[in-house]
Amino acid sequence: MYFCCMIQGETITISKKEYTEMKSELSDLKFRLSELNRLIFGAKSERFVTVDSHQINLFEVPAEEKSEKQTEKITYTRNKKEDKKQPLRMELPAHLPRKVEVIEPENLPENAKKIGEAITEVLEYEPANIFVRHIVRPKYIISSSDEKTEIVIAPLPSLPIAKGNAGASLIAHIIINKFVDHLPFYRQIQIFKRQNVNLAESTINGWFNAGCKHLELLYEALKQKILSTDYLMADETPISVLTKDKPGSTHKGYHWVYYDPVNKLALFDYCKTRGREGPDEMLKTFAGYLQTDGYVAYTKLENHQNIILLACLAHARRKFEHAINNDYDRATHALKLIQSLYAIEQKARGNELDYDQIKELRQKKSVPVLQELEQWLIQENIKILPQSAIGKAFSYTLNLWDRLKRYTEDGRFQIDNNLIENSIRPVALGRKNYLFAGSHDAAQQAAMMYSFLSCCKINNIEPFNWLKNTLTIIQDYPANKIIELLPK
Repeated sequence: MYFCCMIQGETITISKKEYTEMKSELSDLKFRLSELNRLIFGAKSERFVTVDSHQINLFEVPAEEKSEKQTEKITYTRNKKEDKKQPLRMELPAHLPRKVEVIEPENLPENAKKIGEAITEVLEYEPANIFVRHIVRPKYIISSSDEKTEIVIAPLPSLPIAKGNAGASLIAHIIINKFVDHLPFYRQIQIFKRQNVNLAESTINGWFNAGCKHLELLYEALKQKILSTDYLMADETPISVLTKDKPGSTHKGYHWVYYDPVNKLALFDYCKTRGREGPDEMLKTFAGYLQTDGYVAYTKLENHQNIILLACLAHARRKFEHAINNDYDRATHALKLIQSLYAIEQKARGNELDYDQIKELRQKKSVPVLQELEQWLIQENIKILPQSAIGKAFSYTLNLWDRLKRYTEDGRFQIDNNLIENSIRPVALGRKNYLFAGSHDAAQQAAMMYSFLSCCKINNIEPFNWLKNTLTIIQDYPANKIIELLPK
């Protein structure tokens, strides 16, 4: 079969195969253009709201009403609006210290009697208080009966930097500012300068390196703890790194993230590439279930015989959400079914079900929905262009289908990888502020800090207090018990 088309006034005959390829390419280009417009101008939210066909559209007038406009008189009664009440102020936290300020009336006569008092509380702020810890250790001389003398002095408390002048609280403050509040060192230096404390960037870098040195053993304990489980999530995110090999530009390295959703622990590991070398080395002794996106490197791990892969339904859902403009009916149908699967998960969380109850609920409710979705995908797949946006969504989902539905086999498993993506978010925020790591070693130090601070966030632990206390005691802590210091 051949088709005739006119291009710039000239009639050209093409085969059906060429026509199909051109149509597919056009669909792909339209999708790429819509994605670019969405990236620049559109909303980032992937929220999908189902539309009830019986619900009236507020901004659309039915055709029959457009042609004829009729009027009618409507009378009704309504309740009278109540007078607005004075808005209540937010109650200030009880744990904050109170500085009492008493204001007496002026020209108060001596015979005045106090009958009560009006109390007003206002939240105030003072800049961070930097102080010098002045440690004094008195020396004593002790004379014995045999005319021997001995000088006695208390031992110096352990400090993060031997013979240094930075305490655990200051080092913790600098680290939290950078990796939680995303303040590069040079900005922190400017803040210190406003408080008449002049610090060189090399000094702060030295303090940071010393803090990292103390935490290396704890990082190894975290790695062993995470790899001892049998269910992990994995993902990767880029980070720019300055290297001597590429003067004037940056190297694109990667933070590989491993998350244990049962024990609520996260581990970041820096690698120079996105190749499988990173997870190969990290997971060489791992045995169990690994939940990932569709990146092909996870399927080619050397230890693949001991690893069972799960996929992320949120990634599949995203493909259909992006294909709405390409094929509204099919994309919407898939999104509705996926939405019902998430509603089941929400019910399980709301009822606080245990793992066995979650598995039972999924087998009863989720499995039939997944079977319906699978049959529909197979039936419709032959009717769509493979290179179109909807075609790519179908292909992605069907290729990973066995891994996508595996979450119903165990109540511990998650329906998607969103938990690990939440752990990665601070890295994305950080690289927008400090832009790059100064070296490969610095990128690995950042991975170590993100590991600890992500664990703090997951377990609702205040990061500054944890880091300050850990840096204070870790030097004297028994090596065989150091795992006790993890933020749990």
